[in-house]
Amino acid sequence: MERTYSHIDLDKRRKIARWRMAGLNLEVIAEKLGRHRSTIFREINRNTFVGKVVPDLSGYYCVTAHDMACERRAKLRKLMRFTNVRQSVIDRIIHGWSPQQIAGRMRLERHPISVSHETIYKFVYSADGHAMKLWHHLPEHRSRRRPRHARRKHGQRFSPELNILRRPNIVADRKQFGHWECDLIQFRKKFGKANVTSLVERVSRFAIFLRNNDRQSRPVMNGLVQALQALPHLARRSITFDRGTEFTDWP
Repeated sequence: MERTYSHIDLDKRRKIARWRMAGLNLEVIAEKLGRHRSTIFREINRNTFVGKVVPDLSGYYCVTAHDMACERRAKLRKLMRFTNVRQSVIDRIIHGWSPQQIAGRMRLERHPISVSHETIYKFVYSADGHAMKLWHHLPEHRSRRRPRHARRKHGQRFSPELNILRRPNIVADRKQFGHWECDLIQFRKKFGKANVTSLVERVSRFAIFLRNNDRQSRPVMNGLVQALQALPHLARRSITFDRGTEFTDWP
């Protein structure tokens, strides 16, 4: 059987939905469309509507499935359309940043064009990303991404309440002294795991830099506590972190 590997279009999604309603199994649907059964399984698994309010409405609907697929491709196309964003992502990957850190920094800086870490991973493992060997700069150095079911799952590290959008206006507008921003500065991999914690007071822009031997959260947090505990209370009112794992053990 000759199989094609173009994207599944709306017409084929209509056929999938109709054949599923008729009770055909995935192997038969794949045979009819000239696709591998794993392609049809992935299509249904990724583009099935899940009714969180009314679970009975969950199902595979051709138009909804098509919209979901188009939205994912549009996110990846951001890195194709906006060369400055793409180059910024590439530069940070080469300098050892993880996709999670890059996406988090974009959100923190309120970048007008931001992408998710999942979009960055897809770009890294795309044909263009492989041509530049971007995977070699990722923490795990994998030339192929692990299947979704095999990836390590993490519990929620930060409460949804801990969001920069909830930061008081007096802090966001830099109207009060004593509020700090904290970030982790990493270097090229040839320099090892050593990194630097940066603390910047938002009004005065006074900065403190602390050397770390690695990214383990507890030693990083201990260093911050020691650096700030000598300051008077009014000079250390709050700290804004990004969502990096090195900041999960803040007391």
